[in-house]
Amino acid sequence: MATIKLSVVEHILVSRGYGGGDEVNMLRRHLLGTSTKFGVGANRAVVASHFIQKYGYIDIGKSSWHEKQYLDQKVQDSLDSEKIGVVVLDDAMQVALERDLDIVMVNELTLWGNLQLLPRGPLMEPLTALRRADEVVIHHADLVSEHTLKDIESMVLGINKSVPIFLTKMDPTYLFEVGTINAKIPLTALHEATVLCVSAIGSAKPFVKLIQKDIEMIRAKLGELEGKFGSKPIVVITEKDYDRDPEILKQLHPFKVFVLCSALKVLPYRGSREDSFKKFLKDHLKLELPPAR
Repeated sequence: MATIKLSVVEHILVSRGYGGGDEVNMLRRHLLGTSTKFGVGANRAVVASHFIQKYGYIDIGKSSWHEKQYLDQKVQDSLDSEKIGVVVLDDAMQVALERDLDIVMVNELTLWGNLQLLPRGPLMEPLTALRRADEVVIHHADLVSEHTLKDIESMVLGINKSVPIFLTKMDPTYLFEVGTINAKIPLTALHEATVLCVSAIGSAKPFVKLIQKDIEMIRAKLGELEGKFGSKPIVVITEKDYDRDPEILKQLHPFKVFVLCSALKVLPYRGSREDSFKKFLKDHLKLELPPAR
């Protein structure tokens, strides 16, 4: 998974909380036990300001890694140890805040839609806004042709000729069963199993309503599959769907419900790899790499 370790500084993730906050719930689950703070609200500036006023802040660009380590050890139990060093804003290209780094993530499968702005299309800004981007990430790059990738690259560079471009994909890693989230199940558990996939990514409310309204329909489909293949089928859902309403999925008992967990993987492309992706972020955030061990 392409992650940047910010353990030497406190940080806050600020999200608007679309669709009932499923993404925030998922991140909270993954980052449980870390020092990460979460702020949710439509006005990200107000939310971030509240946390900074409450905990204070530290300029991470003016301290070396060794100084940060020393600071962490000396004030670990004091208020200073909770000072915010990095603020990460989700879906905030349009937020009127001065920023150190803007990353634009493009969904390869849907791209720019009809190139129209809301409400006529999916775009919040004209494509010329890519001029403000410090980095462009083309996601689901493994699901399209090389020719399509070149066309997108050409379009992006035609707007911002110097912007670094990285390619990513979702890499399935493991499963967990609803009710026992701490036990990782290998993907091979689905080998030769009868599987019913249920998903509503991008639309949280319809997913919950579907489960509430049509739980018996899903049960009927599971029973049909069991009769057809001679084994009890397994329901597989995404993490985001799980975090929309974990409890309601228990109504599918006695059928097993597995949650598929995936990680963002940076693909090799024109000399760029995961290590160069991490280095780019660290350089822009002025974070020093810890000494090699």
